[in-house]
Amino acid sequence: MSTENTRTRYAIIGMGSRCQMYIDAIHGPHADVAELVGLADTNPGRAAYHQQRIAEVHGAEIATFDPAELTTRIQAEGIDRVIITSPDFTHADYIVESLEAGADVVVEKPLTVDAESSARIARTVEATGREVIVTFNYRYSPRNTALKAAILDGKIGEVTSIDFTWVLDTVHGADYFRRWHRNKKNSGGLLIHKASHHFDLVNWWLADAPARVYASGGLKFYGAENAAARGIAPAERGTREGSEQDPFALDLRSDEKLQKLYLDNEHHDGYIRDQDVFGEGITIEDNLALIVDYARGAVLNYSLNAHAPWEGYQVAVNGTEGRLELEVVERAAVLPAEGGAPVDPSVSDDGQSGALRSKGERLVLQRHWGEAQEIEIVQGEGSHGGGDGLLLADIFNGPGEDPYKRPAGLVDGIQAIIVGVCGNTSLESGGPVRVADVDLGLSEAAGAAAVAN
Repeated sequence: MSTENTRTRYAIIGMGSRCQMYIDAIHGPHADVAELVGLADTNPGRAAYHQQRIAEVHGAEIATFDPAELTTRIQAEGIDRVIITSPDFTHADYIVESLEAGADVVVEKPLTVDAESSARIARTVEATGREVIVTFNYRYSPRNTALKAAILDGKIGEVTSIDFTWVLDTVHGADYFRRWHRNKKNSGGLLIHKASHHFDLVNWWLADAPARVYASGGLKFYGAENAAARGIAPAERGTREGSEQDPFALDLRSDEKLQKLYLDNEHHDGYIRDQDVFGEGITIEDNLALIVDYARGAVLNYSLNAHAPWEGYQVAVNGTEGRLELEVVERAAVLPAEGGAPVDPSVSDDGQSGALRSKGERLVLQRHWGEAQEIEIVQGEGSHGGGDGLLLADIFNGPGEDPYKRPAGLVDGIQAIIVGVCGNTSLESGGPVRVADVDLGLSEAAGAAAVAN
């Protein structure tokens, strides 16, 4: 597709920070195949911010509209695809409406936040015959692909278990407790909003599906009750006088983009982007541990901590012929001057390096009866280790032949949230939860995928 008349027409719903990646891709490397025709957000100020930025950076005039007009706009503007980057709890409504109005959907992970909305999406896909793409950019990260390749190549034989530890630091991890994510009804908690990335990686590495989930955890560090126990008095918000003395405070005035997107637009909807991480109203967990049984017999032992002094992850894959170990340090330390900055270290180059811990990554293979050897990770360029660029190419140009099967559809999106949905149920019940007992619409999604293929 190379002419104006044959370009795929896109609209984007959700004008937070993540939408900029898609905006720049459409007006940049994928302008020959994609055309942006509309921006939507419930907050008109945020939509206007991106509208103005597009005019200044890309020299284009893009219309904005209220999400309530979605069906009308899709049909009147001939929109082929809707990209959804809005808060997680809104995904299902926008996905279903877009599909029924005649557009395909590209949605940021997670697909949605609970079983009921997942099943509703799957039924709509089956009924309309339209497509839902879920964006799992971590599949495209070179280090994660290298681990997938080693498993596919049989380096350790048949996988028996995986130990997976993810730590979020007091910059990135804390940020989930300031925003809308802090309410589990909005995000499904970190087991869905954040960890769906991680569970998708495990599903993809194993080419398998989870069968049973047992979870334990709670809010151990953030929140008003924990703060009171440690003698910490919560503040009204991060943007205040003296915030520089509080390493957990986010002062929106310290970042031009955050001020223009959020602080300057609070009057439209009352959304406070810089809530205190030790304030009232937090209903998500910051410490989590899970055991997940997979259909073909492998066992996942997973843990997540959201208040660590460094950020990264460690994966150990045990097999019948050896062990693979992936160690990733995305930020080696959070120093006092950095407190509060909501920077995801996986998309930046600001990590600290010390004598004992340095930013970097290493994949090690050790077969039975042999010495450990390092497997080269071929680096990519750009955010998330080059993963975002590869993902965008598959979205806008269509996936080509990929021996690693990285493009993700509806079935993958559902299977990625299954662990979190069942994990949340397990947290409430105190016992294990069988995936087969929870209806997320997998049979409908699988049937629709089979027809499409």
